[in-house]
Amino acid sequence: MRKLIIAATAVTLLGSVSVSEAQAGCVTGAIVGGIAGHFAHHGLAGAAAGCAAGHYASRYRRTHRVYHRAY
Repeated sequence: MRKLIIAATAVTLLGSVSVSEAQAGCVTGAIVGGIAGHFAHHGLAGAAAGCAAGHYASRYRRTHRVYHRAY
């Protein structure tokens, strides 16, 4: 029960904080990577890799959005 309350509080706090696009990519990637890493028994490594991948994807989308506006 205690873990459920802590998890619900963490989700509520993370959802109420506004973050930049790059940070949002990192947070989203870290969540997905942490879940995937959990199944492989490497949660922290998965979260770190997910954060890096999410940050890269966010930067890629932001860069290409600027290029597509020019045409």
